[in-house]
Amino acid sequence: MRNILILLYAVTVAAHLPLALVFRRGSAMLGVSLPAAALVACALLLALPFHWRLQLALRDRPISAARRLLVEELYFVHWTATLLALPLAVLAALGYALAWRPTLGQLLSWPTAEALYSGCYLAGLALAIWGVCVRRRRVRVVTVEVPVAGLGAAFDGYRIAQLSDLHVGSLCPPAWAQRWVRQVNELQVDAVALTGDYGSSGTRFHQAIAAALGELQACDGVFAVMGNHDYYGDGEPLMTLVQDSGIRLLRNEHVTLERDGDRCCLAGIDDRYTRRTDIEAALCGRDLDQPLLVLAHDPQSFVELAERGAALVLCGHTHWGQLAVPWLARRFNYARLWQSYCAGSYRRGDSQLYVSPGLGTTGPPVRIGTWPEITVIRLRASTPPAEPAR
Repeated sequence: MRNILILLYAVTVAAHLPLALVFRRGSAMLGVSLPAAALVACALLLALPFHWRLQLALRDRPISAARRLLVEELYFVHWTATLLALPLAVLAALGYALAWRPTLGQLLSWPTAEALYSGCYLAGLALAIWGVCVRRRRVRVVTVEVPVAGLGAAFDGYRIAQLSDLHVGSLCPPAWAQRWVRQVNELQVDAVALTGDYGSSGTRFHQAIAAALGELQACDGVFAVMGNHDYYGDGEPLMTLVQDSGIRLLRNEHVTLERDGDRCCLAGIDDRYTRRTDIEAALCGRDLDQPLLVLAHDPQSFVELAERGAALVLCGHTHWGQLAVPWLARRFNYARLWQSYCAGSYRRGDSQLYVSPGLGTTGPPVRIGTWPEITVIRLRASTPPAEPAR
């Protein structure tokens, strides 16, 4: 977490340097000459509000809807625009250089550099408005079919709604979670799987989170595991409230799902990031003849779970990076810098992993190229391939 915060601060300052350069050159045109050190000081000053915004997110205290919309989201529209302006400016400069072949001095001259950066900042601003104010509010319902070897006929077509990474807090109000719950209930699924990070930090929103999730409805019940953010502060109140609301919290343990005589094993492992994972305990005593389905917040456990015979693993945690190349989000996203299994479906032998992009956001409240998602996992009966004749 500390390394991610350092990276965010560094990127924020770097993204504001071109804007500080515009201010410096603008002041020069007015006859005010600023030293080079003022450039860095200006960038730091422009980036300072990010620190206040981030502290709000980490402390996660309730704020009014007016402040969230008119202060917090507007700031992050600007922040995202500065972040996007840098790569857009590089691409624009390359295009300009290839088309007009200017000298380096002409390319870096005041009118040209200002026009390029200003245009890129405005383009970034349009994308940022979409990513902060629109995209993260529009939820997709995506159906993923998963063939499961040994699955009984009674479970063929069995539907599991997966919700992950709600991050209810100051920037993602409980009303959003209530809306997502209503959407899931309208789907009338067989089971609901919650794969962690229901809040962002602290305990202030625990009551609201449990109240919203307690309204989930499914034929065979609602099952949940904890995520790393659920332990930022004190996880015990949330665990108690969630279980009191009727949700089956799986902490390194498993249960059996039964339908018309057919059975599946559903296991849940505790959070890996905070070193609470115990796969051995979660699978101890399970019936090896039953297909194994696993809920885990962090997809890094997939390799070991696949080796232990898991047919399906459902995870979250990555948010698909929140920033990705549109239409190519599964391959090109920020999470790929630090996570091998970062987005969508993966197979390893007879095991399949699905990593949800989640519903909320953490850190900067923005999604570009990715989307909030309610995933409907539909199980399909599948038999292992026949061995070749010898």
